[in-house]
Amino acid sequence: MRTVSPQDYAERALAACAADGCLVLVRACDTANLRWARGTLTTNGEASDTSVTVVAIVGEGAGAASRSGLDLDALPELVAAARRAAEEAGPSRDAQPLVPSGGSATGWDEGPARTSGAAFAALAPALGEMFRAGAADGIEHFGYTEHAMTTTYLATSTGLRLRHVQPEGRFEVTAKSHERTRSAWSGSAARDLATVDVPATDALLREQLGWQARTVPLAPGRHAALLTPSAVADLMIDLYWSAIGQEAAEGRSVFSAPGGGTRLGERLGPAGLRLQSDPVMTGLECEPFVTASASSSAASVFDNGLPLAATDWVRDGVLTGLITTRATAAQYDLQVRPAVDNLQLSLAAGNGTLADLVGRTEDGVLVTCLWYNRVVDPQTLLLTGLTRDGVYVVRGGEVVGAASNFRFNDSPVAALSRIVDAGATVPTLAREMGDYFNRCAMPPLLVSDFNFSTVSQAS
Repeated sequence: MRTVSPQDYAERALAACAADGCLVLVRACDTANLRWARGTLTTNGEASDTSVTVVAIVGEGAGAASRSGLDLDALPELVAAARRAAEEAGPSRDAQPLVPSGGSATGWDEGPARTSGAAFAALAPALGEMFRAGAADGIEHFGYTEHAMTTTYLATSTGLRLRHVQPEGRFEVTAKSHERTRSAWSGSAARDLATVDVPATDALLREQLGWQARTVPLAPGRHAALLTPSAVADLMIDLYWSAIGQEAAEGRSVFSAPGGGTRLGERLGPAGLRLQSDPVMTGLECEPFVTASASSSAASVFDNGLPLAATDWVRDGVLTGLITTRATAAQYDLQVRPAVDNLQLSLAAGNGTLADLVGRTEDGVLVTCLWYNRVVDPQTLLLTGLTRDGVYVVRGGEVVGAASNFRFNDSPVAALSRIVDAGATVPTLAREMGDYFNRCAMPPLLVSDFNFSTVSQAS
């Protein structure tokens, strides 16, 4: 297979596309990873992949075709497949004029960004120290870390030529002790893994394993829940992914108003509550333009290249934005609000760390992380899921012991209205959604009446 640049794929696909319009997305991704078990590195690897998506426009119809590891000689076949798909699809509900050229393309001619095992140069020695100390103290460490560099190229028949480089890293550790009867988890997300504080992670895991020395019986039911930033992230990502303008306007979501329309302008939480996205948010930078390989209620291939801006989804406790394509905005008289690939929740009165929040809590249940979350009812956004690797009972501002794990049944939208206290917003990794949505900053929250429905055997 010949070495082909992403720009070659894009330009040649456009040249071969005999359609009314065409756009090409090329993603070149480098990844490196380490995995360990029982305090010993078990695997490591590096990989590179290039994928090409061609979207052909025929009349008001759009068709897409995608391939990875594509040889240049096979590109005409991919373009032809996209055109056939457009012809067979007929008029698209989301049809709009393609985004016009915005002028010169910064960095278009540059090659893909790369990563390798060198991304772990600072992390690996610190891991080794954690493993050695753990072995001496009867603690086993299991986990995974990965670094990726994804370079996206977007070219369209209107003259758009856009390029974006996305660094992404994650680091997850589970510590087990006392013949694996105790288990604690911690995770971090970072553009640069050299910023991950391994000694602080180890100290946190050891503290939580120590809390598990005492078991405190706790019956299922509604309790005040102390949610870590990771647990909050999992809830807010589900909320964000459900905040879709088309589904709300059509009466199919928690954001639909009784009798028709949306809940835009309705209060969801306390004053000072803000849920926002911004492609240039410090530390959470992401693609500043739309890249959609397929159309859905949340995205449109016709919007590819549309600039992204800072967006408030909830401002001062009031719902102010829903994910909305140009077509949906025109149909339902909404503001155009494309999805942005990061998310931050904050409260104006939020202050202090998770430990400070615990110290301010008289009676509560501290939840380390959530797992296996699933939507039960879109109309209320009722979720069910499990706690895992550490649930702790808080009395009088102190952790007094560990409880069992629980299944929960609650809605993140309803939970916003029950916020009692909050810490400062910090970058975090959602345990359930971190594989799919990596850029979050969340505060720890104290939420009243969180529904721990049944005891779970998860560990």
